[in-house]
Amino acid sequence: MNMTRAVLWDMDGTLIDSEELHWISWRNTMTNEDITISREQFLSSFGQRNDSIIPRWLGAASTPERIERIGNAKEEMYRDLVRRDGVSPLPGVTNWLHRLHSQGWLQAIASSAPRANVEAILEALAAADIFQTIVSAEDVHRGKPDPEVYLTAAARVGALPGRCIVVEDAESGIEGARNAGMKSIGVSRKHLAADVVVQSLDQLDSDAFDRLLTSPR
Repeated sequence: MNMTRAVLWDMDGTLIDSEELHWISWRNTMTNEDITISREQFLSSFGQRNDSIIPRWLGAASTPERIERIGNAKEEMYRDLVRRDGVSPLPGVTNWLHRLHSQGWLQAIASSAPRANVEAILEALAAADIFQTIVSAEDVHRGKPDPEVYLTAAARVGALPGRCIVVEDAESGIEGARNAGMKSIGVSRKHLAADVVVQSLDQLDSDAFDRLLTSPR
């Protein structure tokens, strides 16, 4: 019987607060295209794939080539900001990463972000050796709330969906976890339909992951 346990982490807004760096990158990139976006437009798209976001902002001027070029420019700018300014883990993240690692949980990144972004963040956090695998935008065809990113991560670490816990900050991610048949911990000040919801990970009890995995649906 496969008893492997895994925690599948979203990255943006869950491991790190990257909202401001993404906002600056999107705003400046779109300004270079002579398009002005509002903070509200940005926030309503946060956590989605670039090929979903950009067509909404370009409208009729949207072509696959332009979408790819703008997306690449934005992500390059974002990574430059990460390397220049650094990023800090959100409260409780570092403790939980190391505690779960010491308890034998496998851990994976399951993110809508491009792989180069994930690698830049893990390098900035000095956390690359904690994770057994990274599943990023390039590895899946469909974004959250489709369960593909989580099912791919579970398969790569060799864990059954029912033995995985997803940690997410967005409703689309929580819905994706549910669609994958996985339990979830929501990290947000807003209401999320997760199995457990906290405003930050340092509010979790020390046995929170073990208890959630063994609790009935």
